[in-house]
Amino acid sequence: MTQPLPIDVILPDVARALGESPAAVLIAAPGAGKTTRVPLALVDQPWLSGRSIVMLEPRRLAARMAAERMAATLGQRTGETVGYRVRLDAKVSRATRIEVVTEGILTRRLQRDAELNGVGVVIFDEFHERSLDADLGLALILDVQRALRPDLKILVMSATIDARQLSAFLGGAPVIESPHRPFPVSTIYLPPRPQARIEDSVAAAVRQALDDETGSVLAFLPGEREIRRVEERLRDAVPDDVDVCPLFGAMPWQAQTRAVEPAPPGRRKAVLATTIAETSLTIEGVRIVVDCGFKRVSRFDVGRGMSELATVRVSKAAAEQRRGRAGRLSPGVCYRLWPEAEDRALAAFDPPEIAADDLAPLMLDLAAWGVADPAALSWLTPPPPAAVEQARDLLRRLGALDDASRITAEGKAMADLPLHPRLAHLVHRGLEMGHGPLARDLAAVLSDRDIAAASRDPDLRLRLEMLAGHGAAAGKVPGGVHRVRDAAAQIGRLAGISGHATSREAVGLLTALAYPDRIAQQRGAPGKFRLSGGGSAMLDPADPLAGAPFLAIAQSDGAARDARVFLAAPVTQAELEDAFAADLSERDEVVWDDRQGAVAARRVRRLGALVLSEKPLARPDPDLVLAAMLDGVRALGLGALPWTDGAHELRARVAFARQHDPGQPWPDFADAALVASLPDWLGPFLAGITRRGQLAQIDVREALMAQLTWSMRQRLDDIAPERLIVPSGSAVRVDYAADGGPAVAVKLQEVFGLTSTPTVGGGRVPVTLHLLSPAQRPVAVTRDLASFWANVYPQVRGEMRGRYPRHIWPEDPLAAAPTRRSLKPRGT
Repeated sequence: MTQPLPIDVILPDVARALGESPAAVLIAAPGAGKTTRVPLALVDQPWLSGRSIVMLEPRRLAARMAAERMAATLGQRTGETVGYRVRLDAKVSRATRIEVVTEGILTRRLQRDAELNGVGVVIFDEFHERSLDADLGLALILDVQRALRPDLKILVMSATIDARQLSAFLGGAPVIESPHRPFPVSTIYLPPRPQARIEDSVAAAVRQALDDETGSVLAFLPGEREIRRVEERLRDAVPDDVDVCPLFGAMPWQAQTRAVEPAPPGRRKAVLATTIAETSLTIEGVRIVVDCGFKRVSRFDVGRGMSELATVRVSKAAAEQRRGRAGRLSPGVCYRLWPEAEDRALAAFDPPEIAADDLAPLMLDLAAWGVADPAALSWLTPPPPAAVEQARDLLRRLGALDDASRITAEGKAMADLPLHPRLAHLVHRGLEMGHGPLARDLAAVLSDRDIAAASRDPDLRLRLEMLAGHGAAAGKVPGGVHRVRDAAAQIGRLAGISGHATSREAVGLLTALAYPDRIAQQRGAPGKFRLSGGGSAMLDPADPLAGAPFLAIAQSDGAARDARVFLAAPVTQAELEDAFAADLSERDEVVWDDRQGAVAARRVRRLGALVLSEKPLARPDPDLVLAAMLDGVRALGLGALPWTDGAHELRARVAFARQHDPGQPWPDFADAALVASLPDWLGPFLAGITRRGQLAQIDVREALMAQLTWSMRQRLDDIAPERLIVPSGSAVRVDYAADGGPAVAVKLQEVFGLTSTPTVGGGRVPVTLHLLSPAQRPVAVTRDLASFWANVYPQVRGEMRGRYPRHIWPEDPLAAAPTRRSLKPRGT
């Protein structure tokens, strides 16, 4: 007899809602039973009319286990009424009415059968995970429902998602919510010690949980590396009745099954899992959860066109999903390895993959669907425009799209393979070039985890040796090789490739076809490389690949500068020139060379940012030489020009005129304006100059003066004269750059008899007078000469007479004759 589950009470409501509406939303807590009960409750509904159900699961393990449990409920074997279809494995038959698939499988099926003939309901399970394939699948199913199949039903199921938003997106779909709540789970916060490693904190928490509680433990860790380290720490540190079981996506089916099946009688389990165990799976006997609070996700950098794995904090929704695993079958306990106060800082939900992932696969699928612009479909979260454009650029480079973003014949061939577009292109082009078996094997290696990561050897050829099971890698084959071989076999079946690779010489070329933006050229020292798509990469100088003139890089750490290379293979220039002939450019380049400090004129052959060959130009275009020299001045800065006192004075005079004579179109001689207008004022004076050292020939003052018309020069002499005539007859220079405005420095004796302060700016701006002693040192600074004579001069006279007794210090300076000579006449 079937064991009752909490979801059972609302199954009639779900069936009725779908019978009356094109779509529905089901919200049910973890452990309610929605994954295994809902499809069985719908399969015989009259409105389904004998058609089948397709249910999407975010992970292969969840899909397979859901199908097996439903089949067991019916007393059947998997592949009869209930079947599954995942990457590298399928159990279905003509009798299958409920097919559980991973999310990418739906897209492949839609591309072959847009109407989904024979399917009556598509169920999106655990939709809160918001994978890229799930969002794409929902957008395509909505398109099918509205344009081709109004009878097709959609059911979206989740435990933690904004039901109101989802209902509105689905056109006001009814929301059915299960009243069931999981068993209570008490939460214990165990903040880690400062600087403690995740694996140390998790291992300690698992040991404590096993000591303090009954039942099995499910511990969440970011990835396989941390799982293996915790497994090592627990191996001899747990009670004798506890089995330590790793659980992550790259494990073989059999090992995953052992991890999730019930513990033998009298024993307990400590399951160490990634996010693979967050949803869908019920692991019998688990009533304790240990949550490290982190997970590993892929983050795509649009600017670099690279994805990298990042360890990030979980969201509140994900933390609750994990916590709920402890209360599925009985009251439980959750150990959270962070302070309780940090709960408030967690994001409410994880960002959907469509907002942060590589969109090249999505854009290829859309093009195969006949959609060039994603805006033509309905999206719960629209794809970001920058990521869309980056994906289009890559697909055009791979030959999958034409200039109008329509799919090409190459693109259609790529879309038929369940691979990233880069790898699909590798397989298709490799087959065309006669390297089919090698391309098949290389694509399988690159589509999976690195099977030789422990070796830290970046050479891709080592992985292919391991796959073949001979050569230098013989006897060192890890378990992951079998999984990669299965993937290679599947790729070969789909692409029509058979036989064995007889040579690995073309590995670099095939890798370059998949990653045309990551072709690397050595730049100087071994281990330093320039990338065809921009940026740079590096290898340990002692690595055998470090001396290769060219590499094709499949994997790096994604850094914009000096990215560390993880997987690569050598490729020759001849191979690149042959395979990328259409992408090569040859043109005359006249540019400023910073290292030489001179204009370089050469004919250059390029592949992206890489220079394949160059030779000097004998007679470069003078206009191009001038433009390059101007670039050089911009790079060097205005300080590289030979500025004289006269040039500085002219800039200051014109700046003063701009401020005090705004009615005239005075030019702007400020640094930013001069840099912006270099071609106008400096260009005519750069004729024949091609090197930094020749800049000394330029008369900068004359270049600036050339920007003033004759009338402006006349006006400048009126508004901002270079010099002022003082009573002694001397022409004294005016400093227009002085703090506080225009100033002159003049010996005090030269202004005897001057009653008012001199002015500039058309008589509107008084000049600051720096009155000097016979030793040319200031004795007073004033802008009010009359006040100085009346109030300050008597004191100055008293001080100066004692210090300079041989000089003239009249009692009445206004009546005294001004003089350039400040000494008294002899005999006085």
